[in-house]
Amino acid sequence: MNLEILGMGVLWLFLYGYMIVSSIDFGAGFFHFFNKISRKDHQVNSLIQRYLSPVWEVTNVFFVFFFVGIVGFFPSTAYYFGTALLVPVSISIVLIAIRGSYYAFNTYGAKDSPVYSFLYGATGLLIPASLTIALTISEGGYVNVSNGQVRLLYGELFSSLYAWSVVILAIISVLFISSAFLQYYAHKAGDNTSYRLFRRYTLFWSLPTILASGLVFIGIRQHNPEHFSSMLNIWWMFGLSFLFFSLVVYLSYRGKRLGTAFVFVMLQYFSAWFGYGASHLPWLLYDELTIYDGFVNQTMAWSLITAFIAGFLLLIPSLYLLMRLFLFDAAYIRGERK
Repeated sequence: MNLEILGMGVLWLFLYGYMIVSSIDFGAGFFHFFNKISRKDHQVNSLIQRYLSPVWEVTNVFFVFFFVGIVGFFPSTAYYFGTALLVPVSISIVLIAIRGSYYAFNTYGAKDSPVYSFLYGATGLLIPASLTIALTISEGGYVNVSNGQVRLLYGELFSSLYAWSVVILAIISVLFISSAFLQYYAHKAGDNTSYRLFRRYTLFWSLPTILASGLVFIGIRQHNPEHFSSMLNIWWMFGLSFLFFSLVVYLSYRGKRLGTAFVFVMLQYFSAWFGYGASHLPWLLYDELTIYDGFVNQTMAWSLITAFIAGFLLLIPSLYLLMRLFLFDAAYIRGERK
């Protein structure tokens, strides 16, 4: 394995971590708002708040690592993606700031403001939708490079089946991942009302998840046949993803081993995520930029890889400690300790 692939693999792992952790957070925010307007919020939202309180501050750690790393390993991405994504990323940052303000106002200000709850729920869906633009444009055909200028082709982007299919999959995945985790969390807390609700959400969003995944395959076959062909070469990774998905649905339906069910959710997305990433190589931006273009020198690459692996090894025990002290502490999840 060469340094370029190793570096990209490390970054892809951090982005996967962000996808899982942030999906739980974003989905919980939407469910918090939805349950409030549907008048199911009294007990359920207390459970959601117990999860969010110790977690929200560390959600973006994975994201920061990825963005620092992608520019560190592949400086040319700043030119191509930084210019093209200036507006979409700016919107994402504003949405993240709005979401962060909710936590401040919820903690120190008006706790039951419907405006804050709406913004919290809406940003939980809009942030992942806006961030998917980076993955979408990496398929090529959405960026024009001429005379040293990079320009995002908004017409092609907004009229693309593939672009919209990725947005739909991102939003549905957020709701599916979050509901699968929260059903386990509610069950562990002994909160049967919340458990039944999130179990229903998990089963409800399971079918749209698989349909949206199929739509992405159709979209990518139309937009980028070369990448689609590469995906077929490692079809077994996507087959594994479907197998894990089936196990999630089965265990959720039976209401058994819900912790294992969520592990299968993580494996489902791990298989699909790394299958997509592996089939995308060596391209970072199709027809314009590969992982071998403008890669840092070997000394810098090894330094970055060492630093990122060390950071990952430090981050995982920290998250484990956080879970042991708060998320999976018996007294805390039952609301007996704050």
